[in-house]
Amino acid sequence: MAELKETYACIPSTERGRGILISGDPKSNSILYCNGRSVIIRYLDRPLQVAVYGEHAYQATVARYSPNGEWIASADVSGTVRIWGTHNDFVLKKEFRVLSGRIDDLQWSPDGLRIVASGDGKGKSLVRAFMWDSGTNVGEFDGHSRRVLSCAFKPTRPFRIATCGEDFLMNFYEGPPFKFKLSHREHSNFVNCLRFSPDGSKLISVSSDKKGIIYDAKTGDIIGELSSEDGHQGSIYAVSWSPDSKQVLTVSADKSAKVWDISDDGKGKVKKTLTAPGSGGVEDMLVGCLWQNDHLVTVSLGGTISIFSASDLEKSPVSFSGHMKNVNSLAVLKSDPKIMLSSSYDGLIVKWIQGIGYSGKLERKVNSQIKCFAVVEGEIVSCGFDNKIWRVSLLGDQCGEANSIDVGNQPKDLSLALSSPEVTLVSFDTGVILLRGTKVLSTIDLGFTVTASAISPDGTEAIVGGQDGKLRLYSITGDTLSEEAVLEKHRGAITVIRYSPDVSMFASADVNREAVVWDRASREVKLKNMLYHTARINCLAWSPDNTMVATGSLDTCVIIYDISKPASNRITIKGAHLGGVYGLAFTDEHSIVSSGEDACVRVWGITPQ
Repeated sequence: MAELKETYACIPSTERGRGILISGDPKSNSILYCNGRSVIIRYLDRPLQVAVYGEHAYQATVARYSPNGEWIASADVSGTVRIWGTHNDFVLKKEFRVLSGRIDDLQWSPDGLRIVASGDGKGKSLVRAFMWDSGTNVGEFDGHSRRVLSCAFKPTRPFRIATCGEDFLMNFYEGPPFKFKLSHREHSNFVNCLRFSPDGSKLISVSSDKKGIIYDAKTGDIIGELSSEDGHQGSIYAVSWSPDSKQVLTVSADKSAKVWDISDDGKGKVKKTLTAPGSGGVEDMLVGCLWQNDHLVTVSLGGTISIFSASDLEKSPVSFSGHMKNVNSLAVLKSDPKIMLSSSYDGLIVKWIQGIGYSGKLERKVNSQIKCFAVVEGEIVSCGFDNKIWRVSLLGDQCGEANSIDVGNQPKDLSLALSSPEVTLVSFDTGVILLRGTKVLSTIDLGFTVTASAISPDGTEAIVGGQDGKLRLYSITGDTLSEEAVLEKHRGAITVIRYSPDVSMFASADVNREAVVWDRASREVKLKNMLYHTARINCLAWSPDNTMVATGSLDTCVIIYDISKPASNRITIKGAHLGGVYGLAFTDEHSIVSSGEDACVRVWGITPQ
């Protein structure tokens, strides 16, 4: 059996020059955000408890809880809204095609019967309000000529809907059925977000012109604005009201968040400017915010989520982050508690501590893309798309000096001789390169298309897998390779090869979804019929005690085999990662870490069958 122990969640997908709209449920103290096709539910007071909804066929853009917290409506770039339950495995209630283009915002009516959605569409329909159970329209929304970035439902009767967007307008509708009442063009740039106060008395809109304007929620008339004194110096991307309707939180491209006191007559003045931790680079621009209970949540362009305390604004925030893109390699450090490093192809390396979660990003002096990486005591060795192999020393949470060497070919795979880790085997299209430190010992053209490789821990043997499905074993003496044997069993290009920790066996896997365990001394097949995946195998890992081998595949599953039992006696983790599994590593005999296309990292506990 395998059970999910911990999920280290991905961070919200962000886009430069655009705000993101995160939402939450005050009762359960959870927040919702989107990354790729996933909608992530996170609990602010329980960072390791994460739920992921992955049923959208296209990239998800926004998600909101219904007023009673029982349902979630989520939307995607195809204009589809899905309404699903927060319990019972996210049972789908309804699905509607609402707009013909991307949906940017949606909101429930306070009685939970209607939903308004806004975004991009061909022709006129940029906003639609509908009954959540039947999908019937409840009004006409004219008056916008360009993408509508935000919409809001007044939380008290009489109901009103307000919308704003890229045509610099704030439009006001009365109903139901809703019809156009009035329009304001006070803003001189994109209007990014608007929100009604929880008590239903006021409405605020914020814009890329650095202004915030406050309206009477019942009539739609302008009553005041946020003071320009000590105001934002950049575009304001999002706004959120305090539960008592007396304050708002705004976030801006100037990398700051501000808490404003809003007077009864609609004037806003800065109460406190919050600066989230960070180096002050572009990544630290703030693009999303939420005021929930006592938590002030901000999201940066780099995806870092910071939580401030509303009752103690002087207190420094709790920050956590993670990956935004496919996590393609994992490594576990020998330490207690266990430390894991994961890397995504955009060049980000994140450090996690088992039982605690996010522990920081490793700052590298040169931030190049990463294709594969390996970690030995105190050093990371990585290769990217720039034909370079990097060796970076690890100093606690930071990366120290980095040395690189250009190997002149695009690296395909990288393997370290663990007992003398300065020896590295790198494979490229037609051969392999032997390195000692950052010095090329030899570049050997093998005369066939190479797809994977591994070097034994003592550095005396190499296994090279080819496009033709053959495994070729070479002995290494000095800087030369001499072929010892060719093993034929696979029916597809080899994707990964790994030695067992005691080096008595090795395992290989291919694009034709098969894995094989070999005995190293006799070169015979030790475990066969490992054919339970439905797509190519991307990664493979051995347990530290050599008794188990795990495979991760494009079919989203992880399968764990016991070497001493037939392959049919396996443990399968279905749907481990939406989009496919790309990284696997055992932390000990009873737990395995996986990572994948959904940018999440998960820890699974294993109990033998």
